[in-house]
Formats: sequence, C-alpha cells, structure tokens
Amino acid sequence: MTYVVTENCIKCKYTDCVEVCPVDCFYEGENMLVINPDECIDCGVCEPECPADAIKPDTEPGLEKWLSLNAEYSKTWPNLTQKKDAMPEAKEFDGAADKAKLFSAQPGTGD
Repeated sequence: MTYVVTENCIKCKYTDCVEVCPVDCFYEGENMLVINPDECIDCGVCEPECPADAIKPDTEPGLEKWLSLNAEYSKTWPNLTQKKDAMPEAKEFDGAADKAKLFSAQPGTGD
C-alpha cells in the first residue's frame, strides 16, 4: 500500500503533508504535489495533514489514474521536504470540480 495525491491538490498545493513526511517522498509540480509510491512507507501521517483532503490510500477504489500519475511525475519533478505557502488561489480551487483538466506537467521548484 502507498498513499496517493489526488485531483483536489491541483491549484491548491498545500504542503502541510510534506512537513510531516518521515521519508521525504513528496515531489513538486507547478500546481500540485505527488508521492513517490516506491518511497512511501505507508505510515499515513500525511493524510490528515492535507487541508484539501487530497491524499488517499491507494486501496480506495478509482485511484488508478492518480497512482499512475504520482508514480510517473515523482521520477522527474524535484523533491520537496519543506513547507511552502499554498498557491494564491488555493481557497478558491479547494473542492472545485473537474480540476484534472487544470493539471500541469511542468515541475515545481522543490527545496
């Protein structure tokens, strides 16, 4: 099992989860974070820290697309181990529907 960053992270990119991760398995894209499933130790401390409720265990149904996206982009995006400010529009986009179309494959800046 691993944890997966899902659609609601897009355009929010809260980083409270990064701060508590004991193995630094978060990677930063331009407008969302991902978890490297090979590095995640399944501790679950990140899940309750996400204000957008965007982190889910991979055992939940329907997350295959997001697990694949996390695995792919965690290989090329920079590692993020320190908390940063959320995106300026985070409150506006938190809970918005159909955010997958807003996903950017561009990397973030990392640490």
